[in-house]
Amino acid sequence: MDKTITFIDLFAGIGGIRLAFERAGATCVFSSEWDKMACRTYEANFGERPAGDITQIPAEDIPDHDILTAGFPCQPFSIAGVTKHNALGNAHGFAHTTQGTLFFDVARIIERKRPRAFLLENVKNLISHDRGKTFRIIYETLTEELGYFVYYKVIDARFLVPQHRERIYIVGFSDPIAFEFPTIHDQKPKLRDILEADVDPKYTLTDHLWSYLQQYAEKHRSKGNGFGFGLADLNQVTRTLSARYYKDGSEILIPQEGKNPRRLTPRECARLMGFPESFKIVCSDTSAYRQFGNSVVVPVVELIAKEMIKALHNPAPKREQAYNLRLFELCETS
Repeated sequence: MDKTITFIDLFAGIGGIRLAFERAGATCVFSSEWDKMACRTYEANFGERPAGDITQIPAEDIPDHDILTAGFPCQPFSIAGVTKHNALGNAHGFAHTTQGTLFFDVARIIERKRPRAFLLENVKNLISHDRGKTFRIIYETLTEELGYFVYYKVIDARFLVPQHRERIYIVGFSDPIAFEFPTIHDQKPKLRDILEADVDPKYTLTDHLWSYLQQYAEKHRSKGNGFGFGLADLNQVTRTLSARYYKDGSEILIPQEGKNPRRLTPRECARLMGFPESFKIVCSDTSAYRQFGNSVVVPVVELIAKEMIKALHNPAPKREQAYNLRLFELCETS
């Protein structure tokens, strides 16, 4: 019988990736998160508090593991800085190209621990950031510097949860293992399916805020801009839930008959991200909105985790594949 697959949970947030991988049958052996309120939610749901800032944790202090997971924040990579270092004859490779970014910490742990696989998650715009240069550095670091076989895909969660949310998922294997991302297009969830039946009046917008949002939208509409509130269609999917939802909730407003629209409740936000009803919300609404807005969509990651684990348990040789770097070229010349 195959041994249990182990993983580590970096930039763990409130544990969306952990929840997904545990559902897929893997065991978490280490987690790291610096935000204190996110750690509080994580501990309430998983019974352990993540280690702190990963930039301060030596790689040798991290347990061995099969899969590294990380929803790392995207920070700018300075191509000019790299060029300067190379011109001066300084050390190069990922230690220079990614130093000062949080991706560097992912790379140094992969280099030291050599996991069998990894899953990285980020915003869709990572591909086009700095005309594709940022993603090129990440891709070349993972493949050329660290020697992994890498697959990547932008996936929209709208077929699993009622939310338009595109994210890039980067999967890598230390061996040339064949892997395919799951096909996700067979469900059509509706926003009304995740709404609570009895909602506290405090989530209804005040007359002042509702008037302000309407005036703000009209001002931009008159200028030909598309900025403004998003009054949701209950039979469709919502806009992307952001970590800034706590400010006014304007990107996703729920219409109410005879009343001003309302914000989503934290529990509705949890459902929008695919968290189960048993997931404990232990912080203020403000913190909860930030936490869910920063999280992953759990069912999407779960499907990817299952495919990764299947590939590790039953490895098939990777087919010859010419990676389409035309994507980078288009970004750089646009």
